[in-house]
Amino acid sequence: MKEVLVKVIGTQKLEDGEKTEIELVTKGKLYDKSGSYYLIYDESEISGLENSTTSLKINDDEVSMKRFGENNSKMEFKKDYKYKTLYATMYGNLDMEVSTQKIKIDINDGKGSINLKYKLIISKTTESLNTLDITIS
Repeated sequence: MKEVLVKVIGTQKLEDGEKTEIELVTKGKLYDKSGSYYLIYDESEISGLENSTTSLKINDDEVSMKRFGENNSKMEFKKDYKYKTLYATMYGNLDMEVSTQKIKIDINDGKGSINLKYKLIISKTTESLNTLDITIS
């Protein structure tokens, strides 16, 4: 296990053109286990997910993200892959589809970056184009 600094920049652009961006810098832990990296960090009020923990399982060409806390979720990112799941919120479960358009992973010796671009559809009503840029140092 290695303590790392995690910087997350996330953007979301809705169909109507509204765009939001968040930036989070926090401490995290990085593990290398059985050929996969695991990155674990706590969310904050800035991300809208305070009191939640995010866990990433990182392989050469795919990332699995799990969030635990008030809103539990799991998302999988793999090039040209659609992941369907239920997004559990305190208000109930919502259908969620994640369609990965771009994935780039560059991690060596406990440092590096993850770049994701994906379309997110929630309950077939809300659609957004998202990017997630994570830097580990």
